Amino acid sequence: MAEMVRKAKTGEIVNHWVLAVSCILLIITGYAFLFQLKQIGALFGGFNAMKAVHNWAGVVFSLSLLATTYSYLSESLHLGPDDREWLRKGGGYLTRDKPVKIPPMGKLNTGQKLYYLAVLLGGIAIAVSGFVIWFWPDGRVIRIVSHLAHNLAFSLFIVAVPVHAYLGSLANPGTFRIMVYGTVPLEFARKKYPKWIEEMKRK
Repeated sequence: MAEMVRKAKTGEIVNHWVLAVSCILLIITGYAFLFQLKQIGALFGGFNAMKAVHNWAGVVFSLSLLATTYSYLSESLHLGPDDREWLRKGGGYLTRDKPVKIPPMGKLNTGQKLYYLAVLLGGIAIAVSGFVIWFWPDGRVIRIVSHLAHNLAFSLFIVAVPVHAYLGSLANPGTFRIMVYGTVPLEFARKKYPKWIEEMKRK
């Protein structure tokens, strides 16, 4: 049986799924509001009930997003020469028929770091603008600006979330189990995250 190494703690896994479910709920209900889709509204018991679901899912999403900073922010802000080289080579995703040597990565690869930073910034924008829309109904100018920010951030999420789901499962077999069991085979980790493995050894 393959030796396993823990890459994610239980709290991190739970928070990941809380963030994912609340985000998906927000995307579905937000999409229905944007295009006034009565069929989706009916699934939630009408637009008024769907608005309540959307607002409170936004609260859960905001708190969950805040919790992610403990797990990912420090690592994501640490960008160095290996990350620049990773970007130059497209992480190896663009040349699957002709494999290229990718620089060694830490606990998160460059793509994951940039994805997280984009989600964090987009999440802050969508949360702040959403709370303004919710609690400041009379400020016309600020509501217009908030709706614009909300819709731009929404556009980011409807692209980023499916891409993330694909890259974290079908495109990279073996990575999905991290957010289910929290562990990966040691040999897999040595191949994908060699700098992190070396760091764990030193600790």
